[in-house]
Amino acid sequence: MRVATEPSFRRADSPTPPRKSFRDPAGAVWRTGDRILRTVRSDGAADLDDFLATRTARAAMERGNLVRSVRLAPTEFPAVPAGDALYEHERIWFPSYPHEWPAELLHAAGQLTQELGRGALTEGFGLKDATPYNVLFQGGTPVFVDVLSFERRDGRDATWMAYSQFVQTFLLPLLAYREFGLLPADLFMRRREGLEPEEMYRMAGLRQQLSPEFLSLVTLPHWMSGVMTRRSTAGRYHPEPLDSEEKARFVLDRLLANCSRKLARLEPQATKSAWTDYLDHKSLYSSAQLEQKDRFVREALDRARPRTVLDVGANEGHFSFMAADQKASVVAIDSDASVTGNIWRQARARNLDVLPLVVDLARPTPALGWRNQECDSFLDRARGSFDLVMMLAVIHHMLVTERVPLEEIVALAAELTRGYLLIEFVAPSDPMFMRIVRGRESLHLNLTRAAFESAAALHFDLVKAEPLDGLDRCLYLYRLRSSKA
Repeated sequence: MRVATEPSFRRADSPTPPRKSFRDPAGAVWRTGDRILRTVRSDGAADLDDFLATRTARAAMERGNLVRSVRLAPTEFPAVPAGDALYEHERIWFPSYPHEWPAELLHAAGQLTQELGRGALTEGFGLKDATPYNVLFQGGTPVFVDVLSFERRDGRDATWMAYSQFVQTFLLPLLAYREFGLLPADLFMRRREGLEPEEMYRMAGLRQQLSPEFLSLVTLPHWMSGVMTRRSTAGRYHPEPLDSEEKARFVLDRLLANCSRKLARLEPQATKSAWTDYLDHKSLYSSAQLEQKDRFVREALDRARPRTVLDVGANEGHFSFMAADQKASVVAIDSDASVTGNIWRQARARNLDVLPLVVDLARPTPALGWRNQECDSFLDRARGSFDLVMMLAVIHHMLVTERVPLEEIVALAAELTRGYLLIEFVAPSDPMFMRIVRGRESLHLNLTRAAFESAAALHFDLVKAEPLDGLDRCLYLYRLRSSKA
């Protein structure tokens, strides 16, 4: 994992207006150029400094699980409101969001939230919100980035106000994934606040409603919601402090521990799909052909020496791992959540810097949030972010299934890379091509190697090419024409 140890402190003079996050009234996050800055109201800066100095925060920053944060002089950023404090955060080089995660990443983000919450509790701080949008990933490692989520707590208050948010955005989505196959990526694409117990109750049958996880997370809260509604008043909520700090801390620690146990029981298990175990059992490659392809890819990586790689249609990450083994930071995208989950497991086991996301490049993640400015689209984050883009055994799916013209595919690849393109051409006579074309062969009569090479030549210079023995496929390494690589 490549992590900058110190932020840069140049002035934030950007010719374009800075983008900001504004949901926390205690402060705002600003992105200007490559810098991530946070303004904090003067009455909260001292508490933030105290939290960042705790053992919990220092240890998490050392592990790479809490974003590194340095306080700056307010004059570093002209937009700082008068009296506010200014901090700079380490930049996560490729931010991702829950609406792009396989369930495995949501679970890992939940684990980190719990670990930091319990650690902070012992040092007089509590989590005021608990949402997956507080977490980004550096490769496969979750990084808690919303440092203002930690606030100094009343020592005798045993209430965790973020409990229902943690249930709705972590536990219930993971339960819905296990029981109904509802993908977190699909859920969070439509809503940021997860699932309500009442929604889950309506989705479940009687057997599920009475199962242990449903009883505690869904059924009993659903039954009690009517009682609580009848008892509610228009007055403000007033916490009732316990008679000692030790009792309050014990109650809160037990609550967080109970959440951790429930989260552990909902850990996603590896699942099968049409694309799992593809190279092992389902592909058309013989062992010799796969060895030839591997050799070409290794030679391309040696030539390009990329620091950042985008693997489009990564399947189970065979070539992503090859790039990560050469110290590249890899974003591996695939529309199949099962294979992206498997990528995460293997990358974590091998300590490789690979971030797997559920993204279909033909239908990439749009911008979301207020004015579409809170979560950038995948393409906005990806354009020009990669030294190498790999598109191996994928463009024929885009051509046939999505009807995307060849010229458009190549043009997008040229936008995504700032250096090299490693791409595999699959001819219409290829058995896999014929399997997916399903009687629409006439649409692709003009798709030839010569046509492909002409389209690529509009944006790229050819470095090397190699036909795959015994298959009507060819591997190409191109260099972006404007690149100085």
